[in-house]
Amino acid sequence: MQGRMNERRQAIVDKAFLTFDRDFSGFIEVQDIKKSFNASFHPKVQQGLMTEEQVFLEFLQNFGDVNRDGRISRQEWNDYYSAVSASIENDDHFIELMKACWKL
Repeated sequence: MQGRMNERRQAIVDKAFLTFDRDFSGFIEVQDIKKSFNASFHPKVQQGLMTEEQVFLEFLQNFGDVNRDGRISRQEWNDYYSAVSASIENDDHFIELMKACWKL
């Protein structure tokens, strides 16, 4: 699956973003994300190749916070999850991963 996410995937990505963007500013603070980020189901954590902290730091690096202001824009969030989505063929699997990761 390449390009834009389908409606089901975009809906769960939006739900996760809005969990943190409580003031609807279009940005979320990194410290707020860390409180809810659950990397215990990440394959590399389960295989013992990475710690949950390492997965979280890698996750943040992938957003490319260019100005390093400690915030993630909605566009950065969508771009990141669009790339993740492209590597997961099954919609239900993608949705379950999002639910597990963000405790939705």
